[in-house]
Amino acid sequence: MTVSPIKVIELKASVLADNDADAALLREENRRKKVFYVNMMSSPGAGKTTLLLAALRRLDPSIAAAVMEADIDSDVDAAAVREAGFPVVQLHTGGMCHLDAAMSRQGLSQPEIAGADMVFLENVGNLVCPAEFDTGAALNVVLLSIPEGDDKPLKYPLMFEKADMIVLTKIDAAEAFDFDEARFRANAALCNPEARIYPVSALTGEGMAAWCRALEDSCKAFFGRCES
Repeated sequence: MTVSPIKVIELKASVLADNDADAALLREENRRKKVFYVNMMSSPGAGKTTLLLAALRRLDPSIAAAVMEADIDSDVDAAAVREAGFPVVQLHTGGMCHLDAAMSRQGLSQPEIAGADMVFLENVGNLVCPAEFDTGAALNVVLLSIPEGDDKPLKYPLMFEKADMIVLTKIDAAEAFDFDEARFRANAALCNPEARIYPVSALTGEGMAAWCRALEDSCKAFFGRCES
């Protein structure tokens, strides 16, 4: 009996190709619906929720903002957003370490965030999987905290390649860590010379005004509805 070679199906390539097409479609749907979708990615502990809450309080009040919290489990971050008074939806990924376009569409369809001009996705915390899957967002924001080190663009290049904005968080702690901002900027530029970099401290407020203004300007550029 002749044994046939094992058939190998490259599921990842197929899934990614399908997801890319779906993500492009979702972006156009959001443009028509006047929804500016922001994908925030980082490692766990980089300060996504803290930064997000600080930004929500500083954004132009004419912008109706809402949040989608993506986690493998728990609703800790969603509870913090809700307690701060902002609309929020909790998404559980069922063990998956990222969100994709189909998951995003499910979250965006929830009535809790209906009517929002700007929807923030706090993606699952890691610097690998979320970069591989287009969520359909209009803006990809990557956070890196000062304690993580200035070499991370070299170790996780795809994440930084995907970034439209890079937010350096916890800059108030810079003196306590061996972090060279110039070296970080050089490393990031090797991956993505077009990414805009914003050093911020959600604790002290340093840099927050500039980053929030950049978010508002990006929203206006996307469809114009968020103009004050």
